[in-house]
Amino acid sequence: MPAFAQDKVKLSVNGSVRARVETIGGQFRPNSPESDSFVSFRTVLAAKADIGAFTFGGEVVDARGYGENEKSTVRTNEINDLEPVQAYIAVRPTKGSQLTVGKFAMDIGASRLVGRTDFPNGVPTYLGAKFELQDKNKNQLYLFWTRPFTALPDTPADIYDNKVQLDRATENIEFFGGNAMLAKLFGKTSIEAYGFRLIEHDRSTHPTRNRRLITFGTRLRRAPAKGAIDYEVEAALQRGLARATAAVSDVRDLKVHAGFVHAELGRTFAGKWAPRVAALFDYASGETANPNTYTRFDTLYGARRADFGPLSLYGALGRANIVSPGVRFEARPSKRLDLMASVRGAWLASSIDAFSSTGVTDKTGRSGKFGGVQFELRGRRWLVPQKLRFELGAAYLAKGEFLQDAPNAPRSGDTKFVHGDLTFSF
Repeated sequence: MPAFAQDKVKLSVNGSVRARVETIGGQFRPNSPESDSFVSFRTVLAAKADIGAFTFGGEVVDARGYGENEKSTVRTNEINDLEPVQAYIAVRPTKGSQLTVGKFAMDIGASRLVGRTDFPNGVPTYLGAKFELQDKNKNQLYLFWTRPFTALPDTPADIYDNKVQLDRATENIEFFGGNAMLAKLFGKTSIEAYGFRLIEHDRSTHPTRNRRLITFGTRLRRAPAKGAIDYEVEAALQRGLARATAAVSDVRDLKVHAGFVHAELGRTFAGKWAPRVAALFDYASGETANPNTYTRFDTLYGARRADFGPLSLYGALGRANIVSPGVRFEARPSKRLDLMASVRGAWLASSIDAFSSTGVTDKTGRSGKFGGVQFELRGRRWLVPQKLRFELGAAYLAKGEFLQDAPNAPRSGDTKFVHGDLTFSF
């Protein structure tokens, strides 16, 4: 919806309505239905008013779902009814700077550690303050201090019933840090450096792993362009203290030694379709046999759809205990249509830890390290440009020896997942 101005007040309103149908068979998660189907509807309404140097903003998301299995894996990432995900005041003290206070969502860098991805219906939100600065050369600084919100309701029965319950700012967790970017370090290459601090205060009413994590990393990126090679490398180390479990009786602190790497090398070819082919590699550490350390990487509040495929009923791969090379192909046959296909293998970084996001574990390490091969296809077409878009996607996980032989692995065959989305934007 176009913005309008009157007496130096600029008001803008926009939103979307998305309907999604999805189904999964050959479940990879232990103790979950072998097959499941789910229909969800997400409505987003956002508004902001600019008055001089001030902005008043708000956003409401209503995410509802139906038809899931009685023991479905659907949680608050997909069902979160009538939630005000943003309510903030921002001020621009100088040109290119902005200070925001209130409740808001965040996307930092490539969103791998702090992100708002569009695939899930839910939105991670935070209560606090953030400061953003950008100069004329597009160099950026991002600083924040927050308390993350806990999505509610948090019981499966209430989630399946689409119970309306406002999310709660987490009193026993602090999350703060910053990200700095030089937009043109080497010609068209940008470089980022960041540091994030997560502090959990363990309480009997809110038992946690009492994480006190410091995550610091860097990212180099050359954006894709026609007829050119592009690349991206991001790496982070995680240090601090944490406990092995969230049990109240677990009071032993372990030293954290974890990390992750993402690397990507691509080329976009000239031509009408602008096809791009990229080689991918992801690594994230897993837990080892050392009783005095905790080495499974914690992805904090990161998004993983762009690197690892669709989520919701699927979401087999993630940024923990994984070694995964792959190849991705992208093309845009027209302004209305874009296509993507990818294939990637997946191994365990540690054979005794749970494999990535599957929950499948063999503490003896005797089930090997090969998790399987994931294939993904996706097509998106604007039926009405910028107004109505249809998306069709599928993922197939050919299970390797680990997902077949581990003690708690479901004997359900390879995993098949399909989803269809129709989104109206206004």
